Order: sequence, then C-alpha cells, then structure tokens
Amino acid sequence: MRIAVTYENGEVFQHFGHTEEFKVYEVEDGKVVSSEIIGSNGSGHGALAGLLDANSIDVLICGGIGGGAQAALSERGIELCAGASGSADEAVEAYLKGELVNTGANCSHHGEGHSCSDHEGSCGHHEEGSCGHHEEGGCGGCHKESEIKGRNVGKTCRTHYRGTFNDGTQFDSSYDRGEPLEFVCGAGMMIKGFDRAVADMEVGEKVDIHLLPADAYGEADPRAIFTVPIAQLPGSEALTVGQQVYLQNQYGQPFPVKVTAKDETMITLDANHEMAGKELNFSIELVEVIDR
Repeated sequence: MRIAVTYENGEVFQHFGHTEEFKVYEVEDGKVVSSEIIGSNGSGHGALAGLLDANSIDVLICGGIGGGAQAALSERGIELCAGASGSADEAVEAYLKGELVNTGANCSHHGEGHSCSDHEGSCGHHEEGSCGHHEEGGCGGCHKESEIKGRNVGKTCRTHYRGTFNDGTQFDSSYDRGEPLEFVCGAGMMIKGFDRAVADMEVGEKVDIHLLPADAYGEADPRAIFTVPIAQLPGSEALTVGQQVYLQNQYGQPFPVKVTAKDETMITLDANHEMAGKELNFSIELVEVIDR
C-alpha cells in the first residue's frame, strides 16, 4: 500500500489544491517501511489526482479538500481521508490503526471549493459560507456498500441544481456559478436525499424534490452547543458572534463551529451544521453521467 499525505514542514498541509509537496509512505503488513517526499510540480486540483494516480497512491490523507477533487480521486480508485492535521507521520499511524476519521469534502459550498483555513493554535479562523453536501464517514474502512440504489450509483454524475428554503429564498445554485456539480452517486459525497434523487434519473431529466432534515443535514443537536471559558481557548478572545471557526478534536482533526454568544469570560460555540434542522428544496437537472 502507498499512502500520500499533503505535506509542509512535517505537518499535514491544510489545502489539497495548493499543496507543493506530498510525503509518500510505503506500507507493508500494516507498517511503514519507507517514505519519500515528491513535489506537486505546481499542479492544481484537477491535475493532482492524476499525479497521485501516476505514483500508484492507494490512500490520500489531507486537511481540506473540495468536492470536485474528491470526485477525481474516487474516479481513480484513491481512498480519501480528509480533515487530518498535525504531524504527517502521526496521521499515517492513526490511519493504520483505524483511528483516523474521514470528514469528506470539507472545503465546499454545495460541492465546489471556496478556501480552507490554516489551523493555527487551538482556534483557526475559517471563511464564512462553507456549507457542503457531504456527510462524514469513518476511515480505515471508508468504503461501505451504498444504501442508495439506482442506475447511476457508483457513476460520476454532473448535475445542475438550485436550492431553496420553504419561503423561496435561494441558498445555492450551480446555474449561478455556471458549472455543474460533479460527484460519484451513492459514494456519500452528497446528502442522502440529493443522492437518492439522482440515483435513477436519466440524462436531461429534471426533478424537484423536498427534503426533511433526516434526508438533508439532520436535526440540530442541543448537545453540540457548548460554552467554555475564553482563557481555555487560545485565540478565542478575538472572535465575534456569528463568526465560523475550526476547533480540533482529540485526534487533532478540525471541525467547524459557529460563535453564538460571548461575554468577557465565556464563549458559546455551536458545532451543528448551519443547515441542521432545515427543510430544503432542490431543482435538479442531470447533465451527464460518466461510467468509468
């Protein structure tokens, strides 16, 4: 097995599309036997998947990655474990122990990437508007049989879509960006209701769907809202209500939270997805199906 990690100064580099180097690990019998550093040669998101494929990479470990890059990796049979941070060597060891959790496409706005923050200290700033369709999954066994059934499952689908709330307010549109969203149907890259709708569509077909939270981003969990002393969260003294940031879990992996309240000594953070508890509507047009 060959594992590649986005790499900078011994750490997992946090933006897949901007990485200048990969550290490549050769693994035999569950143990690292050798490693080397290779350059990205200035390649962008699309070309990097080809570069990894050319170097016979089986698994990519990275920080942030967009939906398009995730799809390109999937097409080449490269397993993804995104959301890692800290020591590259330790991330690989955690993967081999089955302890590394894949956060999926975590730099996306319903599919296409904006920017991904560097995680400095305990509280790294993150740009507003990172609402992706992906769901979380486990690594060291990331591949599981899809519960979605249909002719397009396992195939790369390109769709145009428009998303609205029940009051008609538009929250996202691939038409406005002028580029269809590309993903592997049934691979867990999309929310369940969107995946299920596309699974049996024909090219050129258009459908309108209404999703309850269970088939979208789930219900908001009150346990995901927590208050901590500012003194215990370095960097939080500069945060403002409404700001989105990343914290790190016990494995050093980033997860997004939103500041909902703050006073002189305490700060309240909400780790629920910004779309949690919301009913969503999508108009979907299947543009192309690529059967690889």
